[in-house]
Amino acid sequence: MMKNFLSILIFLIPTFLFSQSNAKRVLWIGNSYTYVNDLPSLLRQLALSGGDSLIMDSNTPGGYTFANHSSNAVTLQKLALSTNDFVILQAQSQEPSFPPTQVESQTFPFAHQLDSLIHAGSTCAKTVFYMTWGRKYGDSQNCLNYPPLCTFEGMNDRLRWAYKQMADENEALMSPVGMAWKASWAADSTINLWSSDFSHPSLAGSYLAACVFYATILEKNPVGLSYTAGIPASQATFLQQIASNTVFDSLSTWNINRWDAQSSFTYNSQGNSVNFSSSSENANQFSWDFGDGQMSNEENPIHIYESNNSSYVVQLIASGECSSDTSVVVVQLQPNSIVEASFQSLQIFPNPANTQLTIISGNSTKFDVQVFSSTGKLVKQIHQSQSPTTLNIENLETGIYQVVCSDGQNQKTFRVLKK
Repeated sequence: MMKNFLSILIFLIPTFLFSQSNAKRVLWIGNSYTYVNDLPSLLRQLALSGGDSLIMDSNTPGGYTFANHSSNAVTLQKLALSTNDFVILQAQSQEPSFPPTQVESQTFPFAHQLDSLIHAGSTCAKTVFYMTWGRKYGDSQNCLNYPPLCTFEGMNDRLRWAYKQMADENEALMSPVGMAWKASWAADSTINLWSSDFSHPSLAGSYLAACVFYATILEKNPVGLSYTAGIPASQATFLQQIASNTVFDSLSTWNINRWDAQSSFTYNSQGNSVNFSSSSENANQFSWDFGDGQMSNEENPIHIYESNNSSYVVQLIASGECSSDTSVVVVQLQPNSIVEASFQSLQIFPNPANTQLTIISGNSTKFDVQVFSSTGKLVKQIHQSQSPTTLNIENLETGIYQVVCSDGQNQKTFRVLKK
């Protein structure tokens, strides 16, 4: 019996170590809006139900401002760690909603100071500004002096402005929890997101915040996750959908992937000689796989294939200091033909998409459509399609895909988010 137990233990240890080594480390710097209902734990459990591992740490003294945290010994010690993958910054609930000149002098400088400390500790850690929400009936303490704070909507708009400014100025992410609260309350006001003080979150409010962070940090759709934190399943599904819509409908607004490496390239050919040109962003290292067993690390290589009457799956991994991205294109070679880089009139929508894509081209020629996953796997294709055409993607997993359209003489590649 002991022998069997030891065998099981030996089997489990490598699995545990593997999951821990692949876990993302998340540090929360905030106050009671974070520790009420233990938001970090809610996010960790939500991630586990989706197959992801997050390691949490926090410093969240009640009522703390960014100024307080900038001189707090515990905060400074935790920010100095080189193991942080994400650091979430949540200000005191009222402070960012105050008049712009006050926020610019009392909040923004300390937000920048904390962001600088984050990157001094870990160059590749991502700062995430946690946009909180307006109080249910506004801020009665400051309403008379600043009328925008007299309602939830007015206070929420002020918070959005401030957190968006902080995220943009510090090249950071923004987690739009407050915008999800606004959408939830507008869609179903029977779900109470506030606690009895009309300020702090109820369990449903914290669960909604966890779903928004799940989508922001992991860039995955929370809809369908089994963890509900004890709230009714129908309510959890509703809040998951609100979070998904809020984050994925405005990825660029929340700066998601904005400063990450983005891989893309074009090419033109003459016979079996092909000039490749990287149009990647935020990248300074390049790894090409030409699809015939040959590789290159040049930014804009020229490659000669043995045959000029064949097609090759070409992959480019573009890397920056802290991230990498992969793009895949099928290069179709024809004798003495020149392949241009794009259909000028080709359009694809919607993006993000849920169930299907529509492709429209001003060209009358038929074209092929190929869809590649982020790992370069061909997951969908249509041959000899004519504009307009629709592509069913309902069964694809949530994520970013490369959609490549080609008529043999022209091609264009789109990055599409499947929700």
